[in-house]
Amino acid sequence: MLTGIEEVDWASLGHAYGPADDVPGLLHGLASPDPAEREIALDGMYGAVHHQGDVYDSTLACIPFLLELVADPKVQDRGGIIELLTSIGGIDLSGDDALDELDPDDEEFIPAANYAMAAAAVAAGADVFLGLVDDPDPEVRLAAPCALASLHPEPARVLTLLRERLTVECDTEVRLALVEAVGRIARRHASLREETVDWLGWLTRAAQAPGLRLAALAQLARCAPGEVPDDVVERVTELLDAVRTAPPEPAAAENARPSTPTLIGQVRELFEEHADGRPTPWTDELMRTLHTALDDRVEDRIALILAQLRSPDRSQRSDAIWLCGGLIRVWRGRYDEVVRLIGAQLADPEPRLREAAASFLERLFELAAPATDALAARLAAGPGEPLGRGGPPGQGGPGARAGRAGALLALARSGDARAIPLLARALDEPEVRRDLLYAVGALGPAAVPLAPVLRRRLARVDLDERLYDHAAPLLSALTSIRGVQALPEVLRVLRGAPPNRRDWVQEAALRALAAFGPAARAATPDLRALLDGGSATVSTKAGLALWTVEGDREAVLPALEDWLRPGASDPDWCAAAVALGEIGPAAARSAPALRPGLAARDLWVRVRSASALWRVSGDVGSTLPVLVSAWEENRHARVDIAECLAEMGPAAAEAEWMIRTELARRRRHNVHENASGSHDIHEDEKLLTLCRAALDRMERGRGRP
Repeated sequence: MLTGIEEVDWASLGHAYGPADDVPGLLHGLASPDPAEREIALDGMYGAVHHQGDVYDSTLACIPFLLELVADPKVQDRGGIIELLTSIGGIDLSGDDALDELDPDDEEFIPAANYAMAAAAVAAGADVFLGLVDDPDPEVRLAAPCALASLHPEPARVLTLLRERLTVECDTEVRLALVEAVGRIARRHASLREETVDWLGWLTRAAQAPGLRLAALAQLARCAPGEVPDDVVERVTELLDAVRTAPPEPAAAENARPSTPTLIGQVRELFEEHADGRPTPWTDELMRTLHTALDDRVEDRIALILAQLRSPDRSQRSDAIWLCGGLIRVWRGRYDEVVRLIGAQLADPEPRLREAAASFLERLFELAAPATDALAARLAAGPGEPLGRGGPPGQGGPGARAGRAGALLALARSGDARAIPLLARALDEPEVRRDLLYAVGALGPAAVPLAPVLRRRLARVDLDERLYDHAAPLLSALTSIRGVQALPEVLRVLRGAPPNRRDWVQEAALRALAAFGPAARAATPDLRALLDGGSATVSTKAGLALWTVEGDREAVLPALEDWLRPGASDPDWCAAAVALGEIGPAAARSAPALRPGLAARDLWVRVRSASALWRVSGDVGSTLPVLVSAWEENRHARVDIAECLAEMGPAAAEAEWMIRTELARRRRHNVHENASGSHDIHEDEKLLTLCRAALDRMERGRGRP
C-alpha cells in the first residue's frame, strides 16, 4: 500500500503551513485501523494539504496515493477520502479564472494551474469510482455518485450507470445521492440535459418512495426551473406527509466513532446531533435544495414553509424555521403568517425548537410583530429563568440560546412595551446581553422608566481597560431614552476614560450628552475642552453636544469647519459633515466649506457632504445629482440617501423613478451571498419605510391624496 511514497521528496513540496514532510504520516494515517487516527489524518489533509480548498504541489503529489487508498477495500472510512478527492479535483475554473484567460505572470496563474492539474489527475484515475457504486460500505456508495458526476470524463457512461444502479440500490440515502448526482450531470453537461430532465420528470411521478420523488423534484427544479409544475407546493406537501407517515426503515448499523479534537470531528458530531431522533434527517437537505432552486418564487417558498410549520412533525417545523431564515434574509415578501407560526413554536416542549424560534425572531425587529403575543407568553412562562443572558454555551443543542434572553431581545426589538418591565429585571441581574441594551432604542419614549436602573448600572462600571465594552451599551440605552438623570454618571465615564479605546468611550458619552440637550449644561466645560483637541470623532461629537446644550454657533461652527480643510482624511471630513447636518439650517454659514466634498473621490464623503449641505442650506440643485449617482454606485449608501430624499420631499421629484424601482425590487438591497448580519433585515425594512415616506411626500407635493 502507498507504493512509492518514500520516493517523493516531500520536504521540497509545500502546503498551507510550510514544508510538506508531514504528509506521508497523514496518508498512512488515512489507512490506519484506528478510527480516531483516521479522522485526525483526514482533518490534517483538509487543514494543510487542501487548506480552504487550495491546491498545492503537495496536494498534486497526494492524488495517486489517495486514489490507491480509495481502491483498497481493506481501508476503512473511504467515503471521506472520496469526498476529499472530489473537492480537490472538482474545482470549476471558468470565466476570468480560466487558465487560458490568465497571464503567466499573474499571481493567480500558479493556483489556477494547480487546480487544472488536479482536475486532470483525478479525472485520469476516476475509473476507480465506477467500481464503488456497489461497494459493501454504504458510506462509500454514498460518496461515489457525486465523485463520478463531478470528476469522470465520460458523463454519458456515468449517467447510465447511476440510473441503472438506482434500480437495485436499497439504502435510502444512497438512492438520494444517485438522484442528486444525475442532477449534477444535467447541470454540468448541456448535451445530456434534455434526456436527464425527462428522466427526472418521470421519476417525480413514478411509483417510487416519496423521498425519492421529492429528491427528483428538487433536482428537476435546479436543472430546469421552467419544468417545475405549477402545483409544486401541493405535491411537495403531499410527499412530506407521505414521508412522515411511511413505515420506519430498518435502522442502519451504528459505526461508533471516538471523539477527536478536530474540526471534522466537531462537524460530524453536530450532524449526528441534528439527525438524532429524526427518522428521515435527509428531508432537511432535500428541502434546502428545492428552496435554492425555486429562488425568487417567494410565494411558493412561503407556502412550502407554512405547510411545514403546520406539520405535526416537530423536525419538519424546525427545518422550516431555518429555511425561512435564508428566505427572509434575501427576499422581501409577506411574512406575517410565517412569523406568527414560528412564534407558536415558542410554546413547544422541545427546547431546541423553542430556541430555534427565538433565535429566528431576534433578527426580525419590527417584522416580529405577529409573534409578540407568543414572545410575551414565553417570557411569562418561566419566571425563575434568567432574562439577561442565556445559559452555558451549547445548552439546548447547537446554536441554541438557553433561557429567555433571545425571546426578550426579539420582543424589545419589535418595539413592544411589554419588554420594558422585563428589561428592568434583566438589568438587575449580574450579566446582561449587550444586544438587550442596544434594543432599548426600539421601544421609544415608553422606555424612559428604565433610566434609574441604567444609571445605577453605569455607576458600577469600573473605569478600567474594559470600560468601553461595559459602558457603551448602557450609554446607548441612555441616549435613546434621553435619560438626563444619569448626567453625573455619564460625566464620570467621559472624564475617567482610560487610554484604551478612549476615543470610543468619549464618543459614546458625547452622544448621550447631545441627546440630553440643555439639561446637560453642567457638561459645558468638558465639551469646550474636547472641542479643540483630540480626534475628529471626539471633536465633532463634542461640537454637536455643545450646540444642543448651549446653541453656541460661534464656538461650534469654526471648530467643525476646521475638519473640512483641504487634506483632511475621509473619515474626519465625514464626521464633521454629519455633525453639521445634525445642526441643520443654523449651520447655513458652513455651506461653502461643505461644497468641495461633493466632488470628492470617496463615495461616503460625497454622500455625507451632500446630505449635510441639503440640511444646512436646502440646496437641491447641487446635492440631488450627487445622491442619485451614489445610489447606483453603492447600495449600502441607500438608507442614508433615502432618509435625505424623504426630507427633501417634492424637491426630490427627479429621483422618483429611483425610489419606485427600489420599492419594486423583490431582493433585499444589502444581501451578501456568503455572509449575513443581525441587522440586515432591519436595515432593508428601514430603507423600504424611508422610500415609501419619500414617495408619499412627492405625491402629496403634486396634490395627490
